[in-house]
Amino acid sequence: MIIGIDLGTTNSLAAIWRDGKAELIPNSLGQMLTPSCVSLDEDGSVLIGQAAKERLQTHPERTAAVFKRFMGSDKIITLGDKKFRPEELSALVLKSLRADAEAYLGEPVTEAIITVPAYFSDAQRKATRNAGELAGLRVERLLNEPTAAALAYGVHNTHSESKFLVFDLGGGTFDVSILELFEGVMEVRASAGDNFLGGEDITKAIVDLFFQRQELNTSLRNDGRLMQRLTAAAEQAKRALSAGEKAEIDIFINERQHTMALGEGDLEQVCAPILKRLRDPVERALRDTNLRTSELDQVVLAGGATRMGLVKRLVTLMFGRFPSCDINPDEVVAMGAAVQAGLKMKDSALNEVVMTDVAPYSLGIDVAVRVSQNQSSSGHFSPIIERNCTVPVSRVKRYFPETDNQAFIQLEIYQGESRMVKDNIRLGELKISLPPNKSVDENAIDVRFTYDVNGLLEVLVKHVETGKTDTLVIQGNGGMMSPEQIQARFKELEKIKLHPRDTLEIRTMLARADRIYQQLRGDIRQWLGQQTTSFEGVLETQDARQIAQAKRRFQEILDSIENDNRIHTDLNDE
Repeated sequence: MIIGIDLGTTNSLAAIWRDGKAELIPNSLGQMLTPSCVSLDEDGSVLIGQAAKERLQTHPERTAAVFKRFMGSDKIITLGDKKFRPEELSALVLKSLRADAEAYLGEPVTEAIITVPAYFSDAQRKATRNAGELAGLRVERLLNEPTAAALAYGVHNTHSESKFLVFDLGGGTFDVSILELFEGVMEVRASAGDNFLGGEDITKAIVDLFFQRQELNTSLRNDGRLMQRLTAAAEQAKRALSAGEKAEIDIFINERQHTMALGEGDLEQVCAPILKRLRDPVERALRDTNLRTSELDQVVLAGGATRMGLVKRLVTLMFGRFPSCDINPDEVVAMGAAVQAGLKMKDSALNEVVMTDVAPYSLGIDVAVRVSQNQSSSGHFSPIIERNCTVPVSRVKRYFPETDNQAFIQLEIYQGESRMVKDNIRLGELKISLPPNKSVDENAIDVRFTYDVNGLLEVLVKHVETGKTDTLVIQGNGGMMSPEQIQARFKELEKIKLHPRDTLEIRTMLARADRIYQQLRGDIRQWLGQQTTSFEGVLETQDARQIAQAKRRFQEILDSIENDNRIHTDLNDE
């Protein structure tokens, strides 16, 4: 059984293709979205999803979120007394999704299609694949997120011809892809994006505005619990502005109440630099396809942040039409991943669907350029694979050493579009030994880049004169894990116990109560503490009937308190 997984910055979810359609898989709480949060409980077990999200404010030192942004890096995240790499935290989220899928389907799940931002680098893609392996999954395919969204929209329209653009703004990344659908073939024409642009940046802009208007001391930014509370309040204000024209942030800091009104105009002003950054990838993708906005048949929204009014208005102004959001933007990528799983399983309902994708960025090496007989200029980017080539693709270019009798060539590999490598993203380095006592012409090498449908890069170098060919693995990238490290960490992660699914609902309720308790003051705070103690007392009885009644009552209490206008720190995210 192959499942499709949208491994998101803010939320993750899984889906399956069966009975001729994509079907979302609920988690143990009955919800489709699982927050991409991990928390280490005091008993050593790991909480995933909503329970972990509730602990962001109360236990920030033991809880992590937004770690997708660090995939492919050597960043270490500490939770309590344990240290994790970003792909290991992602693996824990994947393990939770896998457990939910197995409980829902009633059979083992060992294979998955996992989506990634179209603009993820080679290192980030490999880190995502590693996360799947650490979760005990065989990753059948890494699928670009906007391509997945397009699949979800286009799978039932395979006989029509259309050109459409997918505008995918999630919690932490932004991608845009232009696709053409004709005679059952879905062809990606161009992709562009920004791996550090999303709803989280809008939230941060609101937080920064709050600090500015309230004239708060910047040292308060070092207070983890306060920053999580303030971020949660900004999140709620952001959501409120998606439904109305005004919102308010109301929070106590050092026994003093701070209130800030926020209107649509305020948000548009503070987000102006972010909105400008959204335009650039769209314009680049249109240029690469030589298309005008009027030639697009449809503009499709994906990603939770596209729910925001200012984002919808920007898209409407850019394209001169209202965008399509027939499928829930939070769910459309997972639905597309399920379609790809169906294609992989060769489901008869998808026999007529063929999909192609492209390399979203140029890949090349650092070279020196001769500017005169005695002078050269170093640090230039020489593309081997140009962006938006249909994948899989393999390209080769011939290069020469700078001097006679050169002992080796140091190949520096880059991703990007700038003329100079200093403005591009370094992927790694390859050291190639050369035969001794050879002239420049005798030491020519052919460098072949092969980029596959998963967006993974292989580099092959052939010495032209000797015919010696070596396939080299990119070294020196601090974000990469070796196969031995993956196996060792797989065994370590196996020892870490995920909180039992059958008690996760109660654990989530208690974490939520703890968060709300810390936000309250006075009599209501004391009363909630008493109610929580009473609920815990019922749990001790292990009487299923009493517990079910107590759960309903306690849930009503929490909902009632949190719906009170005095509470403005809901943790929901775009």
